[in-house]
Amino acid sequence: MFFALSGGGLRRAAAGWLAIASIFFYGYWSPRYVLLLIASIVANFAAGRLIDALRQAGSADRARVALIAAIGANLGVLGYYKYANFFVDTLNAAAGTGLSLGEIVLPIGISFFTFTQIAYLVDTHVGKVRERGFVPYALFVTFYPHLIAGPVLHHAEMMPQFARDSTYGFRLDNFLIGVGYFSIGLFKKVVLADGIQPFVGPVFEPDPGYQLTLVEAWGGVLAYTLQLYFDFSGYSDMAIGLSKMLNVDLPFNFDSPYKARNISEFWRRWHMTLSRFLRDYLYIPLGGNRFGSFRRYVNLLTTMLLGGLWHGAGWTFVIWGALHGAYLVVHQLWQSAWERWAPDARLPWPRVGHALSVLLTFLCVVVAWVFFRATTLDSALHVLSAMAGLNGFVLPTEMKPALEGLPGSSWVSGYGVLQASGGFRQVAWIAVLLAIAWWMPNSQAIIAALSQRVRDWRTERPSWALLGAGAVGVFLLAAINGSHGSSEFIYFNF
Repeated sequence: MFFALSGGGLRRAAAGWLAIASIFFYGYWSPRYVLLLIASIVANFAAGRLIDALRQAGSADRARVALIAAIGANLGVLGYYKYANFFVDTLNAAAGTGLSLGEIVLPIGISFFTFTQIAYLVDTHVGKVRERGFVPYALFVTFYPHLIAGPVLHHAEMMPQFARDSTYGFRLDNFLIGVGYFSIGLFKKVVLADGIQPFVGPVFEPDPGYQLTLVEAWGGVLAYTLQLYFDFSGYSDMAIGLSKMLNVDLPFNFDSPYKARNISEFWRRWHMTLSRFLRDYLYIPLGGNRFGSFRRYVNLLTTMLLGGLWHGAGWTFVIWGALHGAYLVVHQLWQSAWERWAPDARLPWPRVGHALSVLLTFLCVVVAWVFFRATTLDSALHVLSAMAGLNGFVLPTEMKPALEGLPGSSWVSGYGVLQASGGFRQVAWIAVLLAIAWWMPNSQAIIAALSQRVRDWRTERPSWALLGAGAVGVFLLAAINGSHGSSEFIYFNF
């Protein structure tokens, strides 16, 4: 319908239809929150027009007051739905009160469409917004590939695409490239992420009184580390693919983050649009690195604490953010010391140094993921104590025959979690997914290589056939795996 209306010269109608279809897509999950989404769009659009009018009239102070009020209203709505119960529970625990707000259901995608519109308001205040029509704005906010779980978009990177002529005409090359991205993302989600997911729950939600051991804990945490990556990057690839089919380019959200050599590089590769948002709209306004080292470290910690709280209403998310803030501060201190005391020093074995840097960064990220996944602080500490070996070191029963007779084999015995999850099968899953994350090209590299071969279908028909066959094969594998059940995307909870 979008291309049918576009082909008839009804571009505005096509954009409006796509916005309405996106709202219907959102309402399919929960119709009662459609009104919240629409009210948010109307209110923020009106606030943006007011801020822009005040800015152009030279009333900078009034424009700033309007901006602060609009941002406060957005954060108030987000805070009620996402954090009200958290603060009430914290107050009850601290003061011994029995306050209750009842059940508050978190509207899906509220964090993403709220942050997207806050970015729009700030861009309007600094004069970066050029397009001021309501229909394009509604489409910018509701555009269905990104509405549920991102990426977090900038108004300036999307509106020119909705205004250009080439967006409103079907393009076979973009459609097939989109199919490629969508296929890779679908494969990541239902084959890789959902395939390793059964090994996660028994570790983070064990039977009451069960004591995890070292191998069990590391197996479950590594499984979650890989599940989270392939689940969220799979969603992002699918969103990019669906958008590309409509001739719209969404920003990339992942760039092989587990290949990062330090924690700063990790955040330039992981959830890239959120990292950009936190940098542009929180870290830099707080002062960034403009007021000395101490202030920079405080700004880093504050930014990551709030970034952790954005992900969820719980002390585990606060600790997760604090850990990453501490990692970033330690990295900055190390980098400053290195530049001061050994600016010309070189490691004797650069490849070994590179590998060790990647491994150390990865292990720091893995430890932090424990708090991200755990439902309570006690649960996180229980897993971490097992990872540290405080609960003993035991291997699955199935490994015992292979080790019998070897020195020290007396400590090999059976236990429930890893054995029940698959033992060697779990180890194989972790090894394969780590190999993919560390050594395989990512989706951008794969599609870029393929797209160079398929641009001219008249002379490169075999390449088009290869892409089509590969996409069909991925769909088939995903459908076979997905037929055993389905699970929602992890970031739907945020």
